[in-house]
Amino acid sequence: MNTTLNISAYRFVLLPDAAVLRERLHARAAQAGLKGTVLLAEEGINLFLAGEAQALRGFVAWLHEDERFAGLAPKESWSDSVPFGKLLVKVKREIIRMNHPAIRPQAARAPAVDPHTLARWLDAGHDDEGRPVVTLDTRNAFEVDHGRFKGALDWRIGRFSDFPDAALAHREQMQGKTVVSYCTGGIRCEKAALFLQDAGVERVLQLEGGILKYFEETGGRHFEGDCFVFDERERVNSALQPV
Repeated sequence: MNTTLNISAYRFVLLPDAAVLRERLHARAAQAGLKGTVLLAEEGINLFLAGEAQALRGFVAWLHEDERFAGLAPKESWSDSVPFGKLLVKVKREIIRMNHPAIRPQAARAPAVDPHTLARWLDAGHDDEGRPVVTLDTRNAFEVDHGRFKGALDWRIGRFSDFPDAALAHREQMQGKTVVSYCTGGIRCEKAALFLQDAGVERVLQLEGGILKYFEETGGRHFEGDCFVFDERERVNSALQPV
């Protein structure tokens, strides 16, 4: 019986007080009996947490009281046990490491496409302007091996900091197309889309909410396989159930 709520969420927002926030967030999450990981950096917050549903949703409501986190939109899934061994709250240089300080999602987001629109475009084979649509997987190669969008570009990167060099090497194959970058929950594809824009790729969008939100809203149409997640569940299927 699935009694444990799992959430994944991130938000790029300026957090000059990340070190102070760490103490407050850790105390509140521990009080709520939550386990998982919260990453904080000057560029924002990234979290993966699990626990009793009321306690976890109460923690999110508490976060929303800070106007900087008011737009935090968790993706939810369920499991029959907590898939984390402990609670970690860390301050990092980046909440997702790219090693390109000029890419600043906290200043301005890349354009996004919602899951229903992407599914409709993939049904048709083109976007609303008639341009061919290509999906671009921004995850690590071992994650892609568990499942991906049919026909997605996969550059076999070993870590996200490899993405910029791979993008520059493959820039020409994206020209003339609408490129939709995607990842597990949205954080990597948001930075990736901004990098591609700066690299001169004509038409780039990020998939809003990543694969997890796509599964939630479309049932996983056009996606082959499962989605790798970084906890003890390892994979979830298109119904967001552990595999």
